[in-house]
Amino acid sequence: MNTEIDLSTSNRKTEHIRICLDEDVQARGISVGLENYHFIHQALPELDLAEIDLSQIFFGRKVAAPILISSMTGGAEWAARINRNLAEAAQQHGLAMGLGSLRAAIENPELAYSYEVRSYAPDIPIFANLGAVQLNYGYGLDQCRRAIAMIQADALILHLNALQEAVQPNGDTNFKGLLKKIEAVCRELDREGVPVIAKEVGNGFSKETARKLREAGVRGLDVAGSGGTSWSQVETYRIKDPLKRSAAQTFAGWGISTAQSVLWAREAAPDLTIIGSGGLRNGLDIAKIIALGADAGGLALPFLKAAEISAEAVSATIEQLVRELRIAMFCIGAENIKALQKTENLVKV
Repeated sequence: MNTEIDLSTSNRKTEHIRICLDEDVQARGISVGLENYHFIHQALPELDLAEIDLSQIFFGRKVAAPILISSMTGGAEWAARINRNLAEAAQQHGLAMGLGSLRAAIENPELAYSYEVRSYAPDIPIFANLGAVQLNYGYGLDQCRRAIAMIQADALILHLNALQEAVQPNGDTNFKGLLKKIEAVCRELDREGVPVIAKEVGNGFSKETARKLREAGVRGLDVAGSGGTSWSQVETYRIKDPLKRSAAQTFAGWGISTAQSVLWAREAAPDLTIIGSGGLRNGLDIAKIIALGADAGGLALPFLKAAEISAEAVSATIEQLVRELRIAMFCIGAENIKALQKTENLVKV
């Protein structure tokens, strides 16, 4: 066993939470890209702010706003409390929620409790999550079904984290032939009425990758572009070997910006549900990413920091995001999410 780090999945999850909360994990030298876009203010919007409709159908369930609490954690006691706070607030406000990778609970069923939030959030879309690369390391349809059943999920996220695995000590780096295995999972789960969402973790999707994933049968793409949390940067705080740490730091600015990734994903997969995430920090960011072509905006770190405090802190974060999104839509004359997606009042500067 490599003595650089504790390779226990559960301990790694706890370590990741601590690092994201306590350290500077921001991407270096690359931005989300939204600063290049501005809305054209409409002084006469011809709308009543109170009547703006943020609701939509999202993977089979109605949500009150196009905001996803992105997949973050699980597999440890600390994570269980965070997930519970997130779920309670998501239920209160009618938002969708993703769970962190359920690999820890697949390996050790005693950790399943840290992901089981359906009792706190019976009415919202909840997404299970596994690393796609695990399909090359013994996982298959059975593990995917177990993850879905464990949390009564509405969809399964298969996350793609090639850079993180490459810089992580003892990372799972065999991505060869993975697309066919993703396609097989999509085909079988689609027959069972469970959509698959392909998700990056902070480096974005190229147009080519989005097209391949669409052809493989995924029903959604979460681009998770560059500009927010950098997982190569997160790993630098775990790596003891100075050469490996330096290599991880080199890639802190790697990837495709969230804005560009959404544009490419929408072009390559016009019929899929697109989630724009990666460095979004407020309701104006969410408005911009939807106007660029996303169906919803996903946030992780702001919710993680709030969930560490309480469910009430998460609720306050949601209320602020919703208010800012509503104001942005009001000031460009967009009465609902469809109108925001079709607006001509977003310009590149």
